[in-house]
Amino acid sequence: MKEIKEKKDHAESMVFPIGEPNDAYARYFKGQSYLAPVSKEQVGIYNVTFEPGCRNNWHIHHASEGGGQILICISGRGYYQEEGKDAVEMNPGDCINIKAGVKHWHGAAKDSWFSHLAVEVPGKNCSNEWLEEVSDTEYGKLR
Repeated sequence: MKEIKEKKDHAESMVFPIGEPNDAYARYFKGQSYLAPVSKEQVGIYNVTFEPGCRNNWHIHHASEGGGQILICISGRGYYQEEGKDAVEMNPGDCINIKAGVKHWHGAAKDSWFSHLAVEVPGKNCSNEWLEEVSDTEYGKLR
């Protein structure tokens, strides 16, 4: 019951819907995520919601020109981390610009739901490469 109330409270904290369970990409996430398309025209924009502790695998957005991703936190607290750098805490209003070719991951803090808009930056020959999980040891170092 507590989890249902927390999910409901999180949903009420933002203007975009949480969406449906992100089953199509579940193998690339540790924990439950949800996906709600905001726009599929011109530029893909998706509300991605992570339950507490949920994060996606390390991944790279490839493109021969342009491409990449923009993350805009709209509710809760989470993290973004590029390979070789410290994780960055994300809070509502924070924006991260990710260039094509950068290995990274993003997800919720252990104690918070987290939602961000994921904006697909247009480019040529765009693709995603999903990699290894973020280890529990790595993730456990975050506060």
